[in-house]
Amino acid sequence: MKTASLIASLALVLGVISACAQKPTDEKAPETFRVNMDTSRGMVVIEVTRADAPIGADRFYNLVKAQYLDGARFFRVVPGFMVQFGIAADPAVTKRWNVPIQDDPVKTSNVRGMVTFAAQSSPNTRTTQLFINYGDNSRLDGLGFAPFGKVVGGMEFVDQIYSGDGERPDQSQIEAQGNAYLQQNFPQLDYIKTARLAQ
Repeated sequence: MKTASLIASLALVLGVISACAQKPTDEKAPETFRVNMDTSRGMVVIEVTRADAPIGADRFYNLVKAQYLDGARFFRVVPGFMVQFGIAADPAVTKRWNVPIQDDPVKTSNVRGMVTFAAQSSPNTRTTQLFINYGDNSRLDGLGFAPFGKVVGGMEFVDQIYSGDGERPDQSQIEAQGNAYLQQNFPQLDYIKTARLAQ
């Protein structure tokens, strides 16, 4: 009996390890789609037009389908500039999706309400982190930040997202510890309850 229990436990552990080791999904997104992002402030609706940035749109679509954003905190908030999110609540999930995607050419501008992937200073470094523009950040266009969607409902809730911690949360700690780090050190951060494709 103990042997059977041990084998079952081992199978479960190996299944979890295998699931974490899988590559992220890469399904092609519809030409247009909407995402209902239920936040701690209220419902935010994002409309995506794939033609604006196909690679980014596909990644966002797959993140939402995988429920990656559920529980994610808005960890970097700079009033007048942008609010950043996209590190998963669970560090194992963040690690699984930490696979860079190619850059898209910039076809639309980073103006108020546009949704864009964050990136490092080198090319093709987008993974899961996103931001919503609070103002006219068209200066980012020339740096290669390609918007793929826009907030079409609930921008007033985006404006209300808690900004008291500014840029203090340490992104490497969020990636390593997930929400445990944020809840202990930055408990007032707003967050995404769920993000789902609109029916």
